[in-house]
This record gives sequence, structure tokens and C-alpha cells, in this order.
Amino acid sequence: MEKRVTDSNTESTQNREFQNRRFVGQRETVGYVLNHWASGFNIGKFRNRFIYDVLLINFSYLAVMDAVGGLWDVINDTFIGVMVDKTRTRWGKFRPYLIGFNIPMAFLSCFYWFMPFVFSGTTDTNLTKFIAYFIFNIITETAGTFTSISGTGLISTITPNPLERTMLITKAQVLAIGSNLPELIMGLLLDLVNNDVLHWKLKNLFLGFGLFTNFAAAAASLFFFLCSKERVMQSIERPSVIQGIKSILTNKPILLITLSEFLEGFSVGTSMTDYYIDVLGSATLQTIVGIPGGLFSYSSYAAIKPLRRRFSTRFLWIFQDIWVDMCWLGACTAGIINKNYTKRKAMIPIMMIEECFEMCFYGVKKVIPTELYNEAMDYCEWKNGYRTEAMTGVARGLITKLQRIVNNTVKNLIMKAIGYEQGRKIGTQTDRTKFWMFVMSTGLPVITGALGVLPKFFYPLNGKLRDKMYEELHERRAAIASAVTDADAEELKKLGKMQMSGDFEHINE
Repeated sequence: MEKRVTDSNTESTQNREFQNRRFVGQRETVGYVLNHWASGFNIGKFRNRFIYDVLLINFSYLAVMDAVGGLWDVINDTFIGVMVDKTRTRWGKFRPYLIGFNIPMAFLSCFYWFMPFVFSGTTDTNLTKFIAYFIFNIITETAGTFTSISGTGLISTITPNPLERTMLITKAQVLAIGSNLPELIMGLLLDLVNNDVLHWKLKNLFLGFGLFTNFAAAAASLFFFLCSKERVMQSIERPSVIQGIKSILTNKPILLITLSEFLEGFSVGTSMTDYYIDVLGSATLQTIVGIPGGLFSYSSYAAIKPLRRRFSTRFLWIFQDIWVDMCWLGACTAGIINKNYTKRKAMIPIMMIEECFEMCFYGVKKVIPTELYNEAMDYCEWKNGYRTEAMTGVARGLITKLQRIVNNTVKNLIMKAIGYEQGRKIGTQTDRTKFWMFVMSTGLPVITGALGVLPKFFYPLNGKLRDKMYEELHERRAAIASAVTDADAEELKKLGKMQMSGDFEHINE
């Protein structure tokens, strides 16, 4: 009994030492923050305005593209996932794809912003323009699958220390200052152009911002990809397709995360940006409304550490979901009363209050779900002896992508059904259209996606089980690293088979 207590104390001490160790240096941390900054440095918020009012693609055409393009995305995901999971190079498993696609895709993306010039004067039903747009989307979606799977995998393997990983996620969220600056400036300029204060052409405005943000973001991400390292060791043997599928089916955390996303995926709605432009008549109002909430969003990150000490990850995951839903339902109800949704004087304070309440848990919303996914990847390694980030990412996205195909198709048809007219002057849609645009951006998404909270109650990695997982992973990784250092080619092959079969006791020996 005395020996077991001593061993337990020794294991706890070793685990604390491991949790205190830092693997990621300052340069790489800066790169991590820059990469996160790059993901938000764009004008994607105004994508609908570009397609509806500048490029002009008919809603019926968009519905067809979403359906066919989405099916292609589902098909190519499987092959790409297997390819990435089988990759083993001196540069790592994920970095070759991230570095290799970065520059070519940055230049190819320029075509998107030049399309209004190439097809100047065409109508929304022009078939040649639609085919070009469709092919562009197929190519970028395929390349995007490689980079999104690899990007998620790189983040989960950058450090074996879960506390450091959480710290990096938090730093990236807090320090990525200015990533939304293009959206803020673009919103202001759109208002000035739409109200004839600036006599600029919208296609020139989108081109300038689109090209600038495209290359700036690509450069920031490339810096991170070049200086980053994959520190969580992959299995020596490449997992087969069957093993990849098995790792997903036996991974309860990822199954529950995926089920939650699947149920949330039934959420039907449209962008709040469209509501501000088409109903209240100003994109800048969205920026003004968000100013008070911004103060709460940054302070919310400081609450993550004490909240995690007091509450389980599962509780925080559930609570932030319900909290945000209640905020939006409250705003929707207040907006419907007396048709407040059409009145700026009423909606500005209503939405400011909603933003302040929602932003109180903004940090939890941004950090916890990301860390849960990374935990699920560690669980896969703990249970099976190998990691299948790519195949898991594919499986996780497969159902949600099928859902997105349906939802995007339905959304485009709904926009047509509620009478939305493309190219119409802002603020001049019909009253019926305005009502549905408000409801579809506030209350309807909450109601239709409400079931997504249920699987979260069954998330298993809490308390003792989570601690046990990381203690055993630390010991196993150290044993494998030591064995690899001392092994010859034949022994490495044998070690690889032991990993894949889950023979962890012999590895430790």
C-alpha cells in the first residue's frame, strides 16, 4: 500500500512537471497569433453583398452550385483525408500541404475579385459567368480541404501539453488585434457609396480590399507554417482506411462533438450583416452596436482560467451555448414588439445590450470548443496508439457538409421566396422581406439548431479520466521517443506494429 502511494505521488509530480513545461518558443507563438489573425483578416462578412449586388449570381443558380459543389466536396474529402493521414515527411504530416498550397492559392483567389470586370455588364442569369464561378469554387474548395484538414491537424500537434495548447488558443484570440479592421472600414465605405457620399464603383472597392487582405493574410499564415513544428509524434506505421474508420467509431468525444454539430447544423438563417444593410440601411451600425460588447469580449478571456478551475469543461461548453441562445431569443422578441426591428432608435440599444451580455462568455465560446476537439485527438492516440486527425476531420465534416449543402440550397430558395430582390437600393426591400430577414438572423437560427446542446451533456473527458489520459500519454510518448532514439530499422518496424496493435506495455518495456 505504501509503495502505491509513493508511486502515485511520483506520477502526480511528473505530471505537474510535464504540465508546466513549455514547448513552443516566442517566434512560433508570434506565428501562431499571426495565423489566427490572418483567418479573420478578410471581408468575408460582405460576401453576400458581393455575390448579390456586384457579381450578380441568380439565387436559383446559387442553389444548384451549393448542391452539386457540396456533393463534390463530400466525395473528395474522403480521398484527401486518407492521403493526409498517410503522409510522413521530414517536414511533418501537415506542413507540406499548408506551405505548398499557400502561394498558388493566394494568386488564384485574385480571380474571384476580378470576375465583375471580366463579366462586366452581364445579367444574373449569364451562364458563362456562372460556369466560371462554379469551376473556381470547385478548385478552391478542393484545395481548401487540404489546407483546412492540415491546419486543424497542425494546431493539435504543435504541443503535447494541453495547458500550453489552451494558453496558445487564448493568446491568439486576445492578441489578434486588428484582424477585423478591413470589415469595419469596408462597412463604412459601403454605406458612403450606397448613400452617394462617395461616387466609387462597388466592384473597385471590393477589388482593392479583396486583393490587399488576400495577400496580407497569406503572408502571415506562411510565416507560421514555415516556423512551426509538429511535436506530437505520429505512429511509425501509416494507419489503414479501416483503422482510420475504427478510430472514429471508438472515439466517444469526437462522436458527441460531431453529433452536437450535426444537430446545430439544422439551424436555418441569414447574416446579421444583411439585416443591418437591407433593413436598417447601414452596415456601420453593426460596428457601432458592437463597441460596448467589445470591452466585455476581451475581459472574458481573463475569466477562462478561474472558470476552468471551478467548473468542468463540459459545463462551460453547455452553459455558453445556452447563454448565447437566450441572448439572441431576447433580442428577437424585443425586435418583433411594435415592429422595433425596422427602427434604428429601438434596435441600436437592443442589440447593444444583446452584444454586452453575449460577450461576457465570448472567451469561453472561442477557447473551449477548440480545446475539446484537440482533447478528442489525444483521446484517439490514447485509445488506439495512433492519431488520425485528417480522417477524423473528414468524418466530422462529412455530415455537417451534407447538411450545409441542404441548408445553403434552402437558404437561397428562402431568400427568393421571401421576395428579396438582388441589386435593389439598400433599405428598400418590402416590409415582408424585412421581417423575415430579421427573424432569420436572430431567432430562427436559435430555434432550428436548439437540439445541438443535448449531446454535450454526455461528453466523457472530465476530471479523473482526463487526468489519467494525459498522464498515460506522457509516459507512453516518452517511452516511444526513447525507443526510437535507440532502435535500428528492424526494431523501428517492430515498434510501429506494436503501436498500431495497441501493445503499450511492451513499448514501455
